[in-house]
Formats: sequence, structure tokens, C-alpha cells
Amino acid sequence: MSEKRVRLIAGLGNPGSAYAKTRHNAGFMVIDELADAFSIPVEKNKYETIYGRGLIKGIDVILAKPVAFMNRSGPPIYSLSNYYKILQKDILIIHDDVDLAFGRIKINPKGGSGGHKGIKSLIDTFGNNNISRIRIGIGRSESGISVADYVLGKFNIKENNELNLINKAARDAAVTIIYSGITEAMNIFNENKNILEHS
Repeated sequence: MSEKRVRLIAGLGNPGSAYAKTRHNAGFMVIDELADAFSIPVEKNKYETIYGRGLIKGIDVILAKPVAFMNRSGPPIYSLSNYYKILQKDILIIHDDVDLAFGRIKINPKGGSGGHKGIKSLIDTFGNNNISRIRIGIGRSESGISVADYVLGKFNIKENNELNLINKAARDAAVTIIYSGITEAMNIFNENKNILEHS
């Protein structure tokens, strides 16, 4: 029975070329990584999402990017999951997190928004915080700029050179979650270490 369930992996971000390589779009970048790795074209449009459907290790998966802007991420994901009759437990969200150092990822089966407006929108829309997520560490600004300006800024040259490793680790974490379960994925990926120091 379980192999017939559809999984939804959604990365959070903002639409448009101006936001394409910003820190707040880390979720979009991992969706692109998954799409490339498993040859799933993400180009359909429905409910303010761009999405594609395909197989990851034989599992039916929808990859999605809500394009209603970050603080309205909840309704598009809810509508898409409802249309495809996807259970909430089969939804995985990937997003940036300023409370994690750059180079770290962390998997959580549920939890509060931590001030992240995309996650807050999801919690408000679904009516609970039982939302599995992969948090991509982007760290905090060391120059004193506001959090809003920092997350909407682009990765610096050094960070850009290291993003490939981080995106691949997040991709592997997502695959582990849908194939082996979130507990096993947490055991593998939630070690208190920086990906870049162990590559």
C-alpha cells in the first residue's frame, strides 16, 4: 500500500530572477538539485506553484516551488497537496534558516516557525506544526544588517563556491526521508557538524 502514496517535497523561496540566488531561496535550489538528479522537469503550473512529478528510487514524488512569495507559501502547498490527495505526513518542506550556521542542515519532524515567514504561513494554513522540514543553514550576518536584508541578499563568492556540497547533502537528506523515513534521516544528517568541514 505505502508505495502508492504520493510524496510532496516543496522548497520555499521567492519567485523571479531578482531573488534567484538569494539566501531565502535555498529551498528552491535544493528542489532544482533533486529535479536534475532524478530527471523530473519542474515546469507545470497549478495553485501558484511550479511543480513536476516523477520517481525517486521508485517512489512517486512531486517536487514543488510555491511562487506566491515566501510569506504566502502555505495556501499553494495546501492546495496542491489537497488536489493530489497527499497526506500531511507525506509532505516535506525545505527552507533556509538563519539559526543554523552556513554549511549545516538539520531535519525536524515538526516545530514552530522560528520567525520564518514561510513556515509560519504553512503552520497557519495547515492549522498545526506537524510539518516535516529540512533546514538549510545560512547563518546570520556579521555586518549588522537586518535579518530581512540579509536573507534577501545573495550568497557571497565563498559561499557560492560551497553551495554545491550543501545542496547535494540536502538532496540526499530528502531522498533518505522519503525512502527510509525521517527517523533514519535524522540519525544520519542531524549530527552537530558542518558539512563543509567533513567533505
